[in-house]
Amino acid sequence: MSDFIHPILKSYIPVVEGIAKTFGKNCEVVLHDFSKMKSSIIAIENGHITGRSLGSPMTEVGLRAVRKGNTKDSIINYTGKSAEGRVLKSSTMFIKDENDEVLGCLCINFDMSELTVAKRVIDELLQTDADEENKNNDGANKVNDVLTDIVQNTLEQSGKPVAYMSKEEKVSIVKKLDLQGAFLIKGAIDYVAKVLCVSRYTIYNYLDEIRVDNK
Repeated sequence: MSDFIHPILKSYIPVVEGIAKTFGKNCEVVLHDFSKMKSSIIAIENGHITGRSLGSPMTEVGLRAVRKGNTKDSIINYTGKSAEGRVLKSSTMFIKDENDEVLGCLCINFDMSELTVAKRVIDELLQTDADEENKNNDGANKVNDVLTDIVQNTLEQSGKPVAYMSKEEKVSIVKKLDLQGAFLIKGAIDYVAKVLCVSRYTIYNYLDEIRVDNK
């Protein structure tokens, strides 16, 4: 097996250690060289997560992507399990040369097993009788769910965080909500005011402006 490593791939070796040290023992970081697929790992940190070491091959997910030629775009935030049953959140980023030829990839496998257990414990600690009552009042909450969906969908279409919106952009959001009948729903004024980080009186003013312009 040749010991030659392409200079571009070699430049990523310090990155492997840097990411692993930043995110700790639950974060496996692997660098693969596609010129030697059967022993593609040329750098690895926290290999205990998948039980691999230098000279080990890629995971089955990575191999499938390479075999199918799916190396144009990175594969980000997919989930899987290790051979030991660890719950993994993974990303695979393909590394290319100046001719857009794929040389290898940088993979991150974050072991979420401990966090998953912790989340369950926290959820149980935060559970209250009020939560159970809310579950039993799903029918009563349907109107609020409709309002929430309308507002969230309208905000997503704007493509801009509320914190960066100008007054004109907020007025535009209110206009779109008004056209969808959002303000016919009880409590809509207060809810939209909270979401847009303005007062309820500001929403009334926006509506007045809109309706004057529509006359």
